[in-house]
Amino acid sequence: MERTYIRDLQGDKEVKICGFVENIRNKRTMAFIVVKDITGKVQVTVEKGKNAEIDETVDKITLDSVISVSGKAVKNEFVKLGGIEIIPDELLLVSEAEPLPIDREEGKGHERSSIDQRIDYRWIDLRTERNQLIFKAQTELVAAMRSFLVERDFIEIHTPKLIGAASESGADVFEVKYFDRKAYLAQSPQFYKQMAMAAGFDRIFEVGPVFRAEKSFTNKHTTEFTGFDLEFSYITSFRDVMAMEENLLTDMLKRVKEKYGEAIEKEFGLPVIVPTTPFPVVKLADLYAALEAEYGYKVDDSEKNDLTTDAERLSYDWVKKHYNHEFLFVTDYSAEKRAFYHMRDENGIPQGYDLIWRGTEITTGAQREHRYDRLKAQADEKGLGEDVKFYLDFFRYGCPPHGGFGLGIDRLTMLLLGLSIKEAMFIFRGPNRLNP
Repeated sequence: MERTYIRDLQGDKEVKICGFVENIRNKRTMAFIVVKDITGKVQVTVEKGKNAEIDETVDKITLDSVISVSGKAVKNEFVKLGGIEIIPDELLLVSEAEPLPIDREEGKGHERSSIDQRIDYRWIDLRTERNQLIFKAQTELVAAMRSFLVERDFIEIHTPKLIGAASESGADVFEVKYFDRKAYLAQSPQFYKQMAMAAGFDRIFEVGPVFRAEKSFTNKHTTEFTGFDLEFSYITSFRDVMAMEENLLTDMLKRVKEKYGEAIEKEFGLPVIVPTTPFPVVKLADLYAALEAEYGYKVDDSEKNDLTTDAERLSYDWVKKHYNHEFLFVTDYSAEKRAFYHMRDENGIPQGYDLIWRGTEITTGAQREHRYDRLKAQADEKGLGEDVKFYLDFFRYGCPPHGGFGLGIDRLTMLLLGLSIKEAMFIFRGPNRLNP
């Protein structure tokens, strides 16, 4: 018999379900087993003495064992789990579970295991409804953004993650042995996104792994994450890029709210807020001035070329107060703090932005410099001319004006649900974590 998902069970039908045992009450005359699959839970009710083989199997079942149950789904108004129970004709113990080495949730007489202990046994930790909701929501998040772009004629590409030169700045990359020479794990698909513009692809995006060799021990940094990057041609300003991003994120949050908004608010205590457009915009210098005037937040002038972590956090209070909004575009950064490939205006100001959501930076976006001579000069200025020669060649044979941005899927998930990065990732990677 073909397996039925628990969400699809109907009364008075012969069915086969498979899943993990979440709870079992094994009494003298009756046994009640709660079985969970990825779609829901159901009660299996066993009347002892009717089938010796089933009775014997029930006595062997432990919590988190995997079982297969074939029998009749019966409506029963006294059953709290959907008003349906299964009366088994066959019950198979597919995989017996040993006592669990972690406590996934708080309970009577015990505390929840630490996040690092739970990551040691991540496959067990992920069996909870809460954790599975994280990745259901993340799936919808990615699918919504992919759908938004495909509907607007974007092409999905997949760029190399093994590269021959350290990308962008030459720092914070992982070096690997590549036969008889060195290679590096890509910090981003940036150079290849722009190659696609030079190739005439017009609009592209990519969902793929990104590697950062940063020894950061915060609740938002990781050494490997999943990036969602896009680039598109024939823009007139970096504000075209900002408009694309705000519309992408608004559409994504609308779709996530429609499908999982109630479940997210119930489980994580955070509403999914669909933002209004356009998003608020502020210049970096003006934001620092406002934070100092309204919150007494001061930083040394040497730090005002970039946005500090504390300023990011305070900007959330500021944008809610002045705009009743969760997002904030920050523009007019110093060229010193921006990548060499960002286009600059006549005053040398990079034509790009950071996007802050709920007090955390989620994007650096920009119009790129597509003119070979200026791009080469900006690379030379930062001492990168030879390292990025292969990239500069993309612009010698014609390239349209273009821009783009990148988002971290894991960080978006973290902020959507109010988690740490360790909880928001399927498997976390950090300076001290290479397993499981």
